Amino acid sequence: MMMNNCVRSEVLRENFRPGTDTVAAIMWSNPVVLPPLCRVNEAIERVRQVGLPEENMNSCYVVAEDYTLLGLVSLRTLLLTRGGARLETVMSHPFATVQPQDDQELAAQLMQEYDLLELPVVDGDNRLMGVVTADDAMEVLQAEATEDMEVMAAMSPSEEPYLESPVYRLFRSRIPWLMLLMLSATFTSGIISHFEDALAAQVTLTAFIPMLMDTGGNCGSQSSVMVIRGLSLGQVGFGDWMRVLWKELQVSGLCAAALAVVNFVRLMVMTSVGFGVAATVSLTLVATVVLSDLVGSLLPILAKRLGTDPAVMASPLITTVVDAMSLLIYFQLSSWLLGL
Repeated sequence: MMMNNCVRSEVLRENFRPGTDTVAAIMWSNPVVLPPLCRVNEAIERVRQVGLPEENMNSCYVVAEDYTLLGLVSLRTLLLTRGGARLETVMSHPFATVQPQDDQELAAQLMQEYDLLELPVVDGDNRLMGVVTADDAMEVLQAEATEDMEVMAAMSPSEEPYLESPVYRLFRSRIPWLMLLMLSATFTSGIISHFEDALAAQVTLTAFIPMLMDTGGNCGSQSSVMVIRGLSLGQVGFGDWMRVLWKELQVSGLCAAALAVVNFVRLMVMTSVGFGVAATVSLTLVATVVLSDLVGSLLPILAKRLGTDPAVMASPLITTVVDAMSLLIYFQLSSWLLGL
């Protein structure tokens, strides 16, 4: 019987089809398993006989007869413990476990959070099925970071190296987003067309449109990147949206005030525009920065809540939304303050 000696058995297998992004697709299904009554010297001898299935593994797993995970013991512990001690007295309990159907990114996040070199994979009854190593987790994080960068740049994710990707495939990955963003820019041109009479009455206002749109887009991108990073690392969840809103409101308020003051002084000293135009542009800058910052921080959280990749809400889409908002604010304030 397994409880009476140190026989290494195959880890429990189940009819589970691993998905591409599941833990089952990256786990090692044959770690060294030992019974709790096995002695340390017997465990060391067993490891010498069978070796470790993967060079980055450094733990043996203590399981019951039905492969229920009881604990784990590192090779370092085995070497530093007296040979007669039983594993049940020296084993430690795992900090975390995952199930085969869990997302790979969850496993990588847990390993990063608890600084783990290995992460046990168990089924619904806590029976050991495999192990995820640090190397596997690093590859997952790298793949997820690459995918997020591509989505944030308005590209469909690709797993092929750039130089090995056919031109047509690169074209196909980029053109849908470019087409969508081009069509969405119709709102921006529509707003400008609607207020063309105001622009004709005060041509000077036209010169500040690029600055306002660029500043709003940059602020929205900054806040979205910070929030997306927090979502990816598990530091931010949907329940934290009020805290995120309050924090970004404070940050954007300080940024907006600083930018508005510098912009107002610059316009009054370095240009020939009047007080009214300088005040209008500076106030628009305040409203644009605050609103774009809030939009950039809340849209990724909403996307995560709806089950969509938060990176989709990054730079290109947020910039398009913010551009339309900044123009509306600009022309409305111009109408009120300058009587256009």
